[in-house]
Amino acid sequence: GSSLEPEERSMEPPAVLEEEMPLTVASGPAGCQLFGYVGIEAVLDQMKIKTMKTGFEFNIMVVGQSGLGKSTMVNTLFKSKVSRKASQPGQEERIPKTVQLQSITHVIEEKGVKMKLTVTDTPGFGDQINNENCWDPIIKYINEQYERYLCEEILITRKRKIPDTRVHGCVYFVPPTGHWLRPLDLEFMRRLSKIVNVVPVIAKADTLTLEERAEFKQRIQEDLKTHAISVYPQEDFDQDPDDRALNDRIREKIPFAVVGADQEHQVNGKRVLGRKTKWGIIEGE
Repeated sequence: GSSLEPEERSMEPPAVLEEEMPLTVASGPAGCQLFGYVGIEAVLDQMKIKTMKTGFEFNIMVVGQSGLGKSTMVNTLFKSKVSRKASQPGQEERIPKTVQLQSITHVIEEKGVKMKLTVTDTPGFGDQINNENCWDPIIKYINEQYERYLCEEILITRKRKIPDTRVHGCVYFVPPTGHWLRPLDLEFMRRLSKIVNVVPVIAKADTLTLEERAEFKQRIQEDLKTHAISVYPQEDFDQDPDDRALNDRIREKIPFAVVGADQEHQVNGKRVLGRKTKWGIIEGE
């Protein structure tokens, strides 16, 4: 027969992998007690004071066919003449042969808070017989602003405040047809939603009845879902249950139905922006 040799056993203690020993971090007040005042709560006040001095920068782009009230809607939104007027009274508007981008910058101040607002309009979009690749100048412009900001940010000696020309949001005006989205609308939002926050709105929604508006919004939501178009707010922003609940309520209302007005009317002793019809006044605020 064969004899079994005894196994050689090492006298060294077994090695313990670092992954098998999780670190325990004490939580709660007992985890880390402060021996005195540190001043952490003052950080928010310091940030507020700094922001009040420097102000905010907000860059918005409006895209849509001519005659959908883009300029009027932006003026209504910020309650000031911040957007260009397509044409002056008595003058005929000339539709550009190609998509042109025009930016206007204003500084708006409210209760001591300043905001540098830049509105970029895209006259000529969707106004031609052949609208093939009409979104290319818009995509090129948005990417150029990203590149410009990145080049300033990676410099060793950066500016104290880098000018921010990046487009923070793109408001896309959908014609109030009451039907489905056009192929131009779908293709534009599909391409632009990959590089910028797209917010679709139904322009001149007062031309639709309540039933037509509800049905049109449902059809647009179905189109966006069918073509996998992600508009603002994206699901990536759902960082906690509170954010998710808020964003879900916003998504239910997309696309927003908007009405722009640049004239004030008297309503119950109060002057409001609105559109006057023979049935009454449609408040735009």
